[in-house]
Amino acid sequence: MDLKPYNTMAVSAKARYFAEVTDRRELELVLDFARRENIEPFILGGGSNLLIASHLVNRLVIKMNMKGFEVRTDEKIVKVGAGESWHETVQRVLDLGWGGPENLALIPGTVGGAVVQNIGAYGAEVAQFVRSVEVFDPQTSLVRTLTNEECDFGYRHSVFKTQAGSKWIVLAVKLAFDSQWSANLSYKELALGFKDSQETTPQAIFEAVVAARSRKLPDPKVLPSAGSFFKNPVVTREVFQQLLEQFPSIVHYPLSGGREKLAAGWLIDQAGLKGVRHGFAGTYEKQALVLVNHDGSADGQALLDFASFIQDTVEEKFGVRLEPEPVVLE
Repeated sequence: MDLKPYNTMAVSAKARYFAEVTDRRELELVLDFARRENIEPFILGGGSNLLIASHLVNRLVIKMNMKGFEVRTDEKIVKVGAGESWHETVQRVLDLGWGGPENLALIPGTVGGAVVQNIGAYGAEVAQFVRSVEVFDPQTSLVRTLTNEECDFGYRHSVFKTQAGSKWIVLAVKLAFDSQWSANLSYKELALGFKDSQETTPQAIFEAVVAARSRKLPDPKVLPSAGSFFKNPVVTREVFQQLLEQFPSIVHYPLSGGREKLAAGWLIDQAGLKGVRHGFAGTYEKQALVLVNHDGSADGQALLDFASFIQDTVEEKFGVRLEPEPVVLE
């Protein structure tokens, strides 16, 4: 099976085994097959946070297509299947007349992937809305429900990225929304768009976010990418002060504990790498944080090499090592 249609970077790679599952029973069957064949499974969501590094993936790739959208109106809770589109889920929540997830509009991928990655944008993170996560544990063949606290959410982090939780497979997610909605305009760019507007509604913010992301980010169907490729690095106050002295215009966001989050896109841009390309691998001309695969012709190793070049260049200029955000599948 060629995985090119299943990753937004459009990297062509062959999977030794491939299966699509729509319910728990099918999942158990393919996992049992993987055990019998002594082959490691890999759970695939929307493929929007993935870089396939090898031409041959010697694993069982399991495409999660579990659907479902159950509404509890009295509690303002929806239970969503892990295979549902995240963006469509945001739209459906707003269609219910509820507000909350609008700042996370137009982020590609599935609901399951959104929780694993703890996606975030425009001053919001999915962790704010997760009530609980239903997971399947292949080691015990049991389903368990994790609370928000047990998910151990952090910046682009969850328990599913740790050794303890990496084998758990997300089946469904309960999302809860406040009974009293208030606009989240903490992100400066978003707030400026509503400066002179009286219409600050969930739908209006949703549309503003969609427009902003469409301006800044390429459509992966036209120009393959995995969105923001690097995490925003977090540094100590001491390191930040040193950088501020050298680069007074450095873009940063204060965090608790005296730390500062730096804008990875700004660092890459200031290193002169915006719109640069090596062969078919490059950075997007409108947003340096986005790695793109021109014509879908770069292989995974070429993209990895280009990412390493960016890391080295930024580190040489700023003394800060960027960390890739996508999962690398060898």
